[in-house]
Amino acid sequence: MLTGTFATSLYGIPRSTKDVDVVLDLAVGGITGRVAARLGQIVEFDRQVQFHTLPWGKRIVGVVRQGDPFKVELFELFDDPFVLSQFQRKRQLPSRQLGRVVWVPTAEDVIVQKLRWGRSKDLDDARDVLAMQDTESLDMAYIENWCAKHNTTDRLRATLAGIPPL
Repeated sequence: MLTGTFATSLYGIPRSTKDVDVVLDLAVGGITGRVAARLGQIVEFDRQVQFHTLPWGKRIVGVVRQGDPFKVELFELFDDPFVLSQFQRKRQLPSRQLGRVVWVPTAEDVIVQKLRWGRSKDLDDARDVLAMQDTESLDMAYIENWCAKHNTTDRLRATLAGIPPL
């Protein structure tokens, strides 16, 4: 499942970064290593597994071998109720950037995750997705439920209040 700014850009206002975040389900044994090996000709991965406290836990990081510096981060799906729900609810959407259909979180899950991370750019992303998707078309009860569990209801309210009138 593609996450981070890539997923946000499908639902909100596109912005570019110099990385792509991919979540892999380890129920399929050793998949992270297999994906890294398959990408090995175009991405050089660090052999050291890292732990990232903000988004997803364990990850391996690689950099494309040619062209402008671009990072590929492979995150292992881990046992967190929201993360598991987000992964289970993923959906397929067409990506113009990649010219193919990709697996991404739902718009609601992107919003909840961005509010959970709470960095300035994440809150901006959550606001943009809320504005572009329109609260009438989103499952706001789902978003509010997870925000209550994560103690981010105040962030949600502030983000909604920050949407400029159209």
